[in-house]
Amino acid sequence: MSKPIGLGGKAVLTIGHMAGMIDMVALPLWIGGLMQHYRFSPQHAGITVTLFLLGMVIASAVLAPLFNRIPRRLVTVLGFAAASACFLLIARQPIDGASFELLAPLHALAGLGAGCGLSLVHGSIGRTDNPHRLFGMVSLAAAVLGIGVFAVVPGLTAQYGASVLFVVFAVAMGLAAAVSLVGFPDLGDPARVSAEGARTASPSSRLIWMPIAVVVCLTLNQSMVFAFVERIGAARGFGAGDIQAMLVTLGFFNLLPGPLAAWTQHRISPLNVGIVGPVGQALLAFTLASSAVFAPYALAGVLYVSMVIFTHTFLFGLLSRLDPSGRATSATPAMMMMGSCMGPALGGFIVSGLGYQGLGWAACLVSLVAVVLMARLRMQLRGHADTLQRAFA
Repeated sequence: MSKPIGLGGKAVLTIGHMAGMIDMVALPLWIGGLMQHYRFSPQHAGITVTLFLLGMVIASAVLAPLFNRIPRRLVTVLGFAAASACFLLIARQPIDGASFELLAPLHALAGLGAGCGLSLVHGSIGRTDNPHRLFGMVSLAAAVLGIGVFAVVPGLTAQYGASVLFVVFAVAMGLAAAVSLVGFPDLGDPARVSAEGARTASPSSRLIWMPIAVVVCLTLNQSMVFAFVERIGAARGFGAGDIQAMLVTLGFFNLLPGPLAAWTQHRISPLNVGIVGPVGQALLAFTLASSAVFAPYALAGVLYVSMVIFTHTFLFGLLSRLDPSGRATSATPAMMMMGSCMGPALGGFIVSGLGYQGLGWAACLVSLVAVVLMARLRMQLRGHADTLQRAFA
């Protein structure tokens, strides 16, 4: 059952989304900082970030089925607070190549905490009266955070060291914990909601796995390629200032897809978006990975994250209608980070073996899988008129 939530509750969910999704905007700086300042190899840098994302997957996968049976406010607060503490510890570790043994387990613990908080934030967004629109708006807020990160953090990192990035992460997680303690929204009686969710089980409960898999494909491509976008530019001889300008422009451009997705909610079919989005992502990834000229590289880089934000907003709205209980949307961090956690490590191995251009070919293969899944979902929905009507109401 959908529930109206006041502006205060929406603000809390927005801050929680911004904190929990900070890896999506900071991934190039994260990988780049570990490689450049900590002297990690591409594999070690990728594995370290992958451990954080894997922790988020595990936490979300465990909590999503329990979404309507646990104390959501308490778990959210404890999760974000634990992540904040872990990042503070990471920031205090020595900056050298031997830090891997210390940083890796702390990243995993931070991911578990952030995954707990973000899972309950996304599940709560899925239970609001218009999940598609609210998810578009929180994506806008995350883009604003991205602008600040790309505009400020590189300069601070150059002046004070890579540990600054982890302090920023700790502050974001701590703020999310504080506001959740004060104003995490009330979603109604968990027992009644759980019973209603059971009654709404239908053929759609079997169909949700296809859009979930498409989100995994999108985020796998996102993290696999975008994690190395700064390193790709450096390897091609593009200036550090030009690359940073591109990342800042990317942050401003990311302000558009969330509101655009909200505005076009009833104008474009999510099934069409789910097919066109992966195709566009593959083209941009191939351009990023193979272009030896700055202009195409920069254009593809600016558009790359926006493609994922726009497509995922439609898929989030589709999932919230296929499963009104909130359980599917509560698993959003799991489905996103499942792709994201594989991306940096997989990308590191591809780069080591095939070079940066190999990332483009790998992204094309993953996008092909996503297109096939969405085409199959379209065929399956045509066989369930009631599900189709609810999904596009």
